[in-house]
Amino acid sequence: MNGAESLVHTLLANGVNVCFTNPGTSEMHFVAALDHIAGMRSVLVLQEGVATGAADGYYRMARKPASTLLHLGPGLANGLSNLHNAKKAGSGVVNIIGEHASTHIELDAPLTSDIEGIARPVSHWVHTSQSASDVGADAAHAVQAAMVSPGQIVSLILPSDTAWNEGGKPAEAIDLPVPAPFDESLLDQATRALDGPETLLLLGGEALTESNLEIAGKIAAKTGCKLLSEWSNARLERGAGRVYIGRVPYPIDIALEVLKPFKRIVLVGARAPIGFFAYPGKPAILTREGVQILTLADAGANLTAALQALRDAAGATDTAPAHVVEAALPERPTGTIDLDTLAAVIARAIPEDGIVVDESVTTGRAFSPATKGAARHTWLNNCGGSIGYAMPAAIGAAIACPDRKVLCMSGDGSAMYTVQSLWTMAREKLDVTVLIFANRSYKILRGELTNVGVGNPGPRAIDMLSLDRPALDWVQMARSMGVTAQCVDTCEALEAALDEGLTGAGPNLIEITL
Repeated sequence: MNGAESLVHTLLANGVNVCFTNPGTSEMHFVAALDHIAGMRSVLVLQEGVATGAADGYYRMARKPASTLLHLGPGLANGLSNLHNAKKAGSGVVNIIGEHASTHIELDAPLTSDIEGIARPVSHWVHTSQSASDVGADAAHAVQAAMVSPGQIVSLILPSDTAWNEGGKPAEAIDLPVPAPFDESLLDQATRALDGPETLLLLGGEALTESNLEIAGKIAAKTGCKLLSEWSNARLERGAGRVYIGRVPYPIDIALEVLKPFKRIVLVGARAPIGFFAYPGKPAILTREGVQILTLADAGANLTAALQALRDAAGATDTAPAHVVEAALPERPTGTIDLDTLAAVIARAIPEDGIVVDESVTTGRAFSPATKGAARHTWLNNCGGSIGYAMPAAIGAAIACPDRKVLCMSGDGSAMYTVQSLWTMAREKLDVTVLIFANRSYKILRGELTNVGVGNPGPRAIDMLSLDRPALDWVQMARSMGVTAQCVDTCEALEAALDEGLTGAGPNLIEITL
């Protein structure tokens, strides 16, 4: 057995059975091992950012890591953007990165690079295998590291001679880590802090599961505290019959107003609220001066245990939860599509148990209140802010949950970063409906010009933020990669297109002209 074969056997033994791959010469023995060892689903992508983004979406829905197969340092570098997003989301990803044979590195061939140096900024764990006999044990430890709560990015570098040499030794399933305990010494203080409408319970990460939101709703009903989540959430369970939780707003002025009333904030799985960027003359810390902020449990702690203990300490065990949403949909809109009617059409279209992957940075700010009474669904946000996340994450979510419909929403500028995702959706026949909000600009940056004090931008500044010379044709692009596509500009046409896409099978794309 060679090292590559021991790697595949070890990954399978430790529950890693999906590989998002864009291989090169140095990874051919791994490719050969995937070919003749049953059990690993290999998903080909055309750019490494699609592979890493898909692994992020997969982990969020499967709650276990997938692997990626990346070609040397440049291939890893192509995937860094979505590894950044995955790291911020707390996703576990096992990167397998090819390297030159040890005897070849000293020759400084064209693709030679500092792979460990490239990997470290976006990885929690980086390791290079030294021999074929080490690969199996290294892979087992990589999976173990990826499963450290809430999830970690690991990068295992595999020199090609460790892959092709014989002497590979598969490792058996390794014990997986458990979440760290929350700080029980702060429980009484946290319970006393949550007293009335001037207090906030701010949630993130695993605190946003359906069952944990129900616990939070009980705490809110008993104590009178308010509930909010972070602006970007890796996974949020929403819809009719569930406890609704609003998000800290993205626009800094609105966020300051929303958070202004709170004198005390208890954090469970969330960070204290800060602005996405710094702006001239505006604060970066979004809470009022003198606010008391208490971290009961950070993102890596046992958030379920923390919320259960807080519920019991507050005497809310038998309390009915507050903020449970009844089924309610907006009125059916007609005519030209604007941001409000768009939100209404989407709310009416979300399928029961659907997965919504959201990268609608400006267009989607009205979606949360409009969709809160929609059919039960899961909502995934871009947690790292690096655009080009949504379509790759939708691939991973669809592969993790093949029995669920995936609705992927992206602006046209963001989607162009990983447009190759459409080809993989077609190749794998994934049940994904992609909405492209075609405002033909980097519209969020138009607003950011104002936020940073550029009150009257000239034509050259505006031109640098426009995507209309020439205009992108998403229908042609999607069809060229095997995805059914159409363009709509009215509410009636969008409703019909969504119904067709979400009741059919396979991928489809709807370009929405705004």
